[in-house]
Amino acid sequence: MSNLKLSGLATLAVLSVAVPSPASAQDAAAGEKVFKIQCTACHSAVPGRKGIGPNLFGVVGRSAGAVPDFHFTDANKNSGLTWDATTLDRYLQAPKQVVPGTSMTYVGLKDDTQRADLIAYLTTLK
Repeated sequence: MSNLKLSGLATLAVLSVAVPSPASAQDAAAGEKVFKIQCTACHSAVPGRKGIGPNLFGVVGRSAGAVPDFHFTDANKNSGLTWDATTLDRYLQAPKQVVPGTSMTYVGLKDDTQRADLIAYLTTLK
């Protein structure tokens, strides 16, 4: 292979890593809108505010079933999950598949971009 071809391939490789694809971009502001539409009927993002579901302030990095004064199912308490971006992505797509026996009635957020944006927003809640 000529040096010119190798140089072009190297440039292409660098550009493909350096330039994020639109599918991987995350927008916390858009995620806040998703949260308001999809989540606020049951969850709050305001510290200390209770809802039907557990408070989600500080959820990223927290163990499943670990909000004080909230009654979780044994399935959640014993899941062994920690809410990181990867676990939240799987859970928000299909809660009952990730934690069989959960009392969460939400059927899941199928849109990859909305889910990534929502997780970006949840990450800001510290």
